[in-house]
Amino acid sequence: MNNIKRSARSRFDFIPTPLAGLLRVQRKVTEDHRGFFSRFYCAEEFRAAGINRPIAQINHTFTRKKGAVRGLHFQHPPHAEVKLVSCLKGAILDVAVDLRRGSPTFLRWHGEVLSAENRKSLLVPEGYAHGFQALTEDCELIYLHTAAYFPDAEGALNMVDPRLNIVWPLPITDLSEQDCKHSFIGSGFQGIVL
Repeated sequence: MNNIKRSARSRFDFIPTPLAGLLRVQRKVTEDHRGFFSRFYCAEEFRAAGINRPIAQINHTFTRKKGAVRGLHFQHPPHAEVKLVSCLKGAILDVAVDLRRGSPTFLRWHGEVLSAENRKSLLVPEGYAHGFQALTEDCELIYLHTAAYFPDAEGALNMVDPRLNIVWPLPITDLSEQDCKHSFIGSGFQGIVL
């Protein structure tokens, strides 16, 4: 049997954001005259970056209208999840909000433009709410989750909550009926305990 050596070359750069645990993941690409090759996920490399939970669910979304917003969603423990969000077509502003009780960045948000062209992903840790705005028509996203969706554990924030003060780059043109109904954060909200 031949010994097969793994390439020591990393397929990802893990870049910290201003919010602890929230990482921008830059996928590296191999290109030639035929096109390109890019890896979305590698358990070994993500483990080395501190992500030790296996992928439990993969979701694919399509958003038709530029300006549409989806989110801000999360799951309460023990169903909290890590999400790896990537844009396959079009461009989005991907936003994560820190909900971790006691965090120095509690209720702060960070956004990254993800697009098919820039090949960036956002690694959203447990204890964060997540949402995005479509910056182009016909956006497609793929999400890798470390926990399956559990309806009774679902939580959400209102994307225009003045306490969050998220700066959406475009006027919001489309929301789901469910997302319109999310309440603003009450004064007693102290965050999620992981």
